[in-house]
Amino acid sequence: MTAPLIDLQHVWFHYGKRPVLKDISLQITQGEIVTLLGPNGCGKSTLIKVMLGILRPLKGTVRYKGSDLTGLGSKYMARQIAYVPQTHRSAFPYTVIDVALMGRIPHKTFFFKYSKEDLRIAYDALGRLSILHLAERPYTQISGGERQLAIIARALAQGARTMIMDEPASGLDYGNQLRLLEQIARLARDGYTFIKSTHSPEHALWVADRAVMIKEGQIVADGPCGEVINTENLHNLYDARVNIVKLAGSLLACVPETIGGLRGQADKTSRR
Repeated sequence: MTAPLIDLQHVWFHYGKRPVLKDISLQITQGEIVTLLGPNGCGKSTLIKVMLGILRPLKGTVRYKGSDLTGLGSKYMARQIAYVPQTHRSAFPYTVIDVALMGRIPHKTFFFKYSKEDLRIAYDALGRLSILHLAERPYTQISGGERQLAIIARALAQGARTMIMDEPASGLDYGNQLRLLEQIARLARDGYTFIKSTHSPEHALWVADRAVMIKEGQIVADGPCGEVINTENLHNLYDARVNIVKLAGSLLACVPETIGGLRGQADKTSRR
């Protein structure tokens, strides 16, 4: 059995007296695409911050490659794991290429200049995400979706082989969502590991290997997406009736029962 890349054992976390994570045990192996699903306030973002070492659990252990996270230096971890936050704002008019270049900082000493290789890596990251044309644009003057892609480019330029993403598709239009998912799938084939939260079960069905469902700070389902993402589990998670339908090949999609019913009624009315 492959040793886990990230290993959480019986993790608890509180904000004040309020428990947010309750006895979480989770193992993630290299090369997996793992999607965290759950309603707002269920603990997804807190779990991500615990895995990154930003927050320390009240109880339990978090290990990376077998070592306790608390004993690993921040610079070492920055070379291993890249973080893509849900939103990011900057008060300074950095250009998009400047933002991508920031991913190279963990590889530098205190006084440094970016090298030609750093520039090549940063421009390559922009090209992968189809935003090379934005390279010289001020980061503060591009759209929210474009800013999100710039932050993902920074993560790619960082060179880390594990990426933790908090709702990375938030704010992206449909085309950019598809480009992002395509890039995640391509990098995973090259051995990258992805842990990402999302509100879209379809994104998990399309590219993830595994879905972890979280409700009220606890894991309520964990397994292959095709098995875990089903009508019963989605109803338990979101209190909504959703049918899973098969499209072309093995592609699956989620269709809300209520919308299907309303469309059916509309069709009957239009035929009268």
